[in-house]
Amino acid sequence: MRTLTRHRTDLPKTYDRLVAMLPPRPVHDEVDLDNVLEVIDRLAVLRKRTHDQEDYLEALSVFAEKYEDEHEPIRTDDLDPIELLKSLMQHREMSASDLGRLLGQRELGQKILTGKRQLSKAHILKLAKHFAVSPAVFLASE
Repeated sequence: MRTLTRHRTDLPKTYDRLVAMLPPRPVHDEVDLDNVLEVIDRLAVLRKRTHDQEDYLEALSVFAEKYEDEHEPIRTDDLDPIELLKSLMQHREMSASDLGRLLGQRELGQKILTGKRQLSKAHILKLAKHFAVSPAVFLASE
């Protein structure tokens, strides 16, 4: 299977064109996972997604989550939510600015990572969807 190009900036707006670009199907290997994660990342940072893009993002997230749960389980027992976030970001090669853009404000990423700003419920939901994990992993345990 070919690897998608990371230089393409435009994304189709309709489901059928998204499917033509990368059919949503179970992830079988690391190349599949890299391709799916690339598209998930590109969709997740869009300021406004179409309904079709939302549906497609959800489908890809399910396939990525299933593969990662089976092949690359993330141990969360010993990590606090911010440490876990940093680990997930490192796995996806994301910067603090990338995190901020994902959450809607570029400067927000650094503030969250340094503890100057707390994660809101909206942030937690966006992060859970983006990283295909349960929102519970971003909740601080008492």
